[in-house]
Amino acid sequence: MKRNRIVINVDSNQPRRKRGKLGKVLLIICLVLLLIFAGLGLGGYFWWQNFQNGPTYALASLVDAVQRNDEASVDKMLDVDKISSDFVKQVREKTAVSPQAAVLWPSQADAASSAVSAKLKETIHDQLTTELRNLTDAAKGKPVFLIALGIPYFADVKQEGTSANATVNIKGEVIKLTMQSGDNRWSIVAVQDDKLAKIIADAIIKNLPATGSHMPEEVRRQLDKLK
Repeated sequence: MKRNRIVINVDSNQPRRKRGKLGKVLLIICLVLLLIFAGLGLGGYFWWQNFQNGPTYALASLVDAVQRNDEASVDKMLDVDKISSDFVKQVREKTAVSPQAAVLWPSQADAASSAVSAKLKETIHDQLTTELRNLTDAAKGKPVFLIALGIPYFADVKQEGTSANATVNIKGEVIKLTMQSGDNRWSIVAVQDDKLAKIIADAIIKNLPATGSHMPEEVRRQLDKLK
C-alpha cells in the first residue's frame, strides 16, 4: 500500500521575488512616462516661447489691444509713418498711368500729400484701427493665447528673417500686411487695403489745387478712380 506524500513548499521567498520583479517593471515604466511627459512639456515650453516672439503672436496681440481699446499698445505696433508713406506710394503707382501724370507726381502730388501728412497719418491710424476692430469683433473678451491659436485660420503668415507678410482673409475682405521685427517686437510697416486706399485718395484729392490751376485734370481723374 502506497502512502500519499504531501509536499509543502517552504520557500516563502518566491512570491516576494515575483513581486519585486513586478515592482521594478512598474518603476521603469513610470520613469519612462515621466521622461516622455517632461520632454513634451519642455518642448512645448520652448515652442511657446518661440511662438510668442513671432509675427503670428504679434498679430494676436494687436487684435487683443484693438478689442480692448488699448491705444498705447496699438500705437507701438502700428508704424504709422511708414504705413502712410507706403499708402502714398500705392496711390502714386495706381494713378501715374501716363507720362504726363508720372512727371507731375514728384513735384505737385508729393507737395499736396506733404501738406496733409499729419491729417493723413491720423486718418490712416483711425480708419485702420476701426477696420481691424470691426473685422475681429469675434475675438473680443478672449485671451491672447486663444486668439493666437486662431490666427492661422484667418491669416497666411510667412516669415523671412526679420520681415513677414500676412494675408488676412476675414469676412470676405482681404488685407495684406507687411511686418518688421526690431527692438524685440514686431510692427506693421505697410498695409494693402482697398478701403484705406480709397480714403487716402480722397484725402489727397481734397487737398489738390482746384480745377483749372496748374494741376492737370488728368491726375485728378486718375485719383478719382480710386474713390
